[in-house]
Amino acid sequence: MNKRTVQTILAAVAVLTFSTAWGQSKKSEWQDEFALSSCNLTTTGRNPYFVLEPGFQLALEGGDTKLQITVLGETKMIDGVNTRVVEEKEWKDGKLHEIARNYFAICPQTKDVFYFGEDVEFYENGKVVKRDGSWLAGKNGSKAGLMMPGTPKLNMKYYQELAPGVAMDRAEIESLTETCKTPAGTFSGCMKVKETSGIELLAKEYKYHAPGIGLVRDEELRLVKHGFIKDK
Repeated sequence: MNKRTVQTILAAVAVLTFSTAWGQSKKSEWQDEFALSSCNLTTTGRNPYFVLEPGFQLALEGGDTKLQITVLGETKMIDGVNTRVVEEKEWKDGKLHEIARNYFAICPQTKDVFYFGEDVEFYENGKVVKRDGSWLAGKNGSKAGLMMPGTPKLNMKYYQELAPGVAMDRAEIESLTETCKTPAGTFSGCMKVKETSGIELLAKEYKYHAPGIGLVRDEELRLVKHGFIKDK
């Protein structure tokens, strides 16, 4: 083996070692294991920033967009876990744009809220045109992510969605002391979350959650109404 061959091999090993170490560091930066087996997951409950109780509804508006989030009375079994259905409806320019049925369960021990997937429908002229972004835990390598920690801490980083090739949204808690002014009121002690994606690397948005309520600001959207409604 000549000197040039040895140098080439050593260089390749160095690159491989660096890549492996970088990959491990990259992975450890975002929590993707949540010990769900230690929880007696249920379909109803709440933590400081997430209300998972049937009939609870949030309405946000901004620009030409309206968003309505409703905790339904329905449940759905996913990957052996009974989950609560939370419906999101979005309108643009007064026309229905998207309906998503999201599936959550809460751990009574920790108050962590876990995300088990979603069924998404996009609309044009009142008709479904695509279902991009749909995924369910337990299918195609997907597993539940953490939607809202029961005890949020500054700088926490965790995956909300773990659906390889479909949805790999992740969250980083940047503040727990924000004040948010909205049409529905001014809220203090809000949690500021930066959401990014492990797939769309340039994607970034900021969301704010108020204690006892939940989402009050999502980019240009602001809370206009919240509370419990009947028949849901």
